[in-house]
Amino acid sequence: QVQPVESGGGSVQAGGSLRLSCTASGYAPGNKCVSWFRQVPGKELEWLAYIATRTSSTEYADSVKGRFTISEDNAGNTVYLQMSSLKPEDTAIYSCAVRGTDHDYCSTFDKWYPSRGQGTQVTVSS
Repeated sequence: QVQPVESGGGSVQAGGSLRLSCTASGYAPGNKCVSWFRQVPGKELEWLAYIATRTSSTEYADSVKGRFTISEDNAGNTVYLQMSSLKPEDTAIYSCAVRGTDHDYCSTFDKWYPSRGQGTQVTVSS
């Protein structure tokens, strides 16, 4: 399976912004579902947002709605997660997951995706 690669993590102060990238080259052209997740060590994986690339339809978890925006580039190989108004509780390892699909339905369940990247660390200080 092609594994997506995340980048763009780092350290930022509360109230700041970061943009994460998820590169999913190697996938066949066509509709894909791309989700962002995050995990704090010792806690459960949390789904944050997804985008269906054919329709650009998006959904967000309540915890990030209004602060995070998921989008894709024109070539369809990179999906971004723009994070604004960051809080210390946003500190986590952020990863993306990709699945090619003929449907416009995307799951929020991580096991639905055949591959998820290694993740990138985001640290928000108060």
